[in-house]
Amino acid sequence: MLEKIEGIIIRTQDYGETHKIITMFSKEKGKIAAIARGAKKPKSRMAAITQPFVQGHFLLKIGSGLSALQQGELEDSFRKIREDIVKTAYASYIAELTDKLTEEKSADSHLYQQLIASLTAIVNEKDPEIVAMMYELKLYEKAGFAPIVQRCAHCHSTDYLRSFSVTEGGLICQSCYVNDENTFIVNEKQVYLLQLFTQVGIERIANISVKKENKEHMKKIMEAYYEQYGGLYIKSKKFLKQIDLFK
Repeated sequence: MLEKIEGIIIRTQDYGETHKIITMFSKEKGKIAAIARGAKKPKSRMAAITQPFVQGHFLLKIGSGLSALQQGELEDSFRKIREDIVKTAYASYIAELTDKLTEEKSADSHLYQQLIASLTAIVNEKDPEIVAMMYELKLYEKAGFAPIVQRCAHCHSTDYLRSFSVTEGGLICQSCYVNDENTFIVNEKQVYLLQLFTQVGIERIANISVKKENKEHMKKIMEAYYEQYGGLYIKSKKFLKQIDLFK
C-alpha cells in the first residue's frame, strides 16, 4: 500500500552498490525504515532526498517488513548542518539518539516537531549543547525514563530541591539527600533550568541563556543519568567529546 508521509532522515546505510536503506522519523508513522533503490547513483532523483537530516514528504510502499521509497519531495535540506562539522556532530547525536530510543512505527507528532525545532535551532546558531539537553529530556519522556525534576523523587516535596540523584531518578530535596557517587549537588539555577528544559519547547530556545559552569554541570548529570537508564551505546557521543576537547 502506498502512503505519503512527512519525515526527517535520521540514518542512512549503503545497500549494495547503488541502493540505500534510510531510516526516517515521521510525523504520521514514527520511525520507519525503507529501501531507496538507486539512491547512491549521482544522477538519481533519490540522491538529494536521502541525505542525512533532510526533511521532506515521502511516498512509501509500506509492508510488514522493510518499506520501499518510491519518491520524495524536499521540504528542508538543512544543508548548513552538513557544511559545518560541529553542527553535524550535534545533529548526528540527536538523530542517533532518536533512532536508538524510539520504537518502529510509534508515532509522536510532538516529538517530531521538537526534532525539527532542534535542527532549526542548530542551523540558526543556537547553543547546540542546550539544544541537545532539551531534546534529550523530551526523548527520555518518550522512551519512558524521564527524570523527575518538578518534585523530590523520594518524598515528592517541591521545597528545597538541592541535589540530583541518579539512583532515585531525579531531583532530591534537602531532607532526603544522601551523599553517594550517584548524587550531584545542584544550585537553584540548575534546578530551574532542568525544570524549564522539561517543560519548554525547543522553538523557544532564543530566550534561554546558560552560564558555562551550569551547562557543564548539567551535562555531567545528563550523561550519568543516560548511562544508568538509557544504556544503549551512542557512537556519535564519542565524537562530541572529542569536539569538546578543542573548544
